[in-house]
Amino acid sequence: METTRRDALTLTGRALMGAAALAAAGPAFAAPARNLGSKSKTLFWVASVTPCDKSLKFDPGAFKDVLAWFKHNGADGVVVLGSTGEYPSFNTEERMQIMEVAGKNKDGMNIICSTGTADFPDTIKLSKHAADHGADGVLVIPPFYYKQPPLAGLVRYYSLVFDAVPQSLAVNLYHFPSMSAVPVTTALLGALKHYPNLAGIKDSEDNMPEYVDFVKNFPDLNMRTGTDLKLEYALQKGMGAILAEGNVFTRQIADIFAAYRAGKDIHAPFQKFEAQQNLMRKLGGEIDSYGPMKYALAQEMGAPQFYPRPPNLDVTEAQKAAIKKGLAQIKDMG
Repeated sequence: METTRRDALTLTGRALMGAAALAAAGPAFAAPARNLGSKSKTLFWVASVTPCDKSLKFDPGAFKDVLAWFKHNGADGVVVLGSTGEYPSFNTEERMQIMEVAGKNKDGMNIICSTGTADFPDTIKLSKHAADHGADGVLVIPPFYYKQPPLAGLVRYYSLVFDAVPQSLAVNLYHFPSMSAVPVTTALLGALKHYPNLAGIKDSEDNMPEYVDFVKNFPDLNMRTGTDLKLEYALQKGMGAILAEGNVFTRQIADIFAAYRAGKDIHAPFQKFEAQQNLMRKLGGEIDSYGPMKYALAQEMGAPQFYPRPPNLDVTEAQKAAIKKGLAQIKDMG
């Protein structure tokens, strides 16, 4: 036991000291170029739903069509099996199948696969599998059963992942403590930054001061916003976005990014997007929820209904009527 504790402390210490050691080592030990997982940081990824049929089985044909829909409507990439993709509701074999479908049907889009679990062996297994099947990067949530884990423990966990996956695979940390109860901190990022394939984060919280701090401390990483609240600021700072809203408003968000790339005002298309979201909420569409979001996407595509897995609830008849009305009014708005 003594050897195990000593080895663990040594490895953790190395991880915590890695960035400082590389900086002090001089030109002969310069760190390799950073792998961000994409040529540009300012990309728009849809945090995709995972379509299931009425029997609650993953529908690979429907997912192929969903990916094609996102591509057609201007998305730069897709996050597979994130929170919106209901990743905790699928077992390891299913998650591997879903990633394989995404890899075969990416059609030039940038694919990030959420591979995090509460245990590092499965996280490593899923991450390696994603790398082998077309993923440009992975999104790894902190181990989420143990609350308030020590920094050294989180560094050890992520170091095991970084040391096991190829450096060609960009690794992003997933900051969503509202769900995981384990935050990604600037101290954690700083302790892992010596890994050249630390690409950045997805920040799914609505805490603007916290996000500003992330961007200020790590301007060379891709500090992607995971909420529309922070989208304008993210683009102003040259960061990307991973948005669940992209399932229903793919074209609207793509238009914001198109305006940014053309050097035009992004506030006008952003306000249009927000107005359409608010309209749907006012009507009672509740497309922030899994069942209604999946139903709205299928309606837009002209596809059979997609179903959520329990404990998420399916769309109600009242929500269906509100979504149909909202989509029709949005179409009339142009």
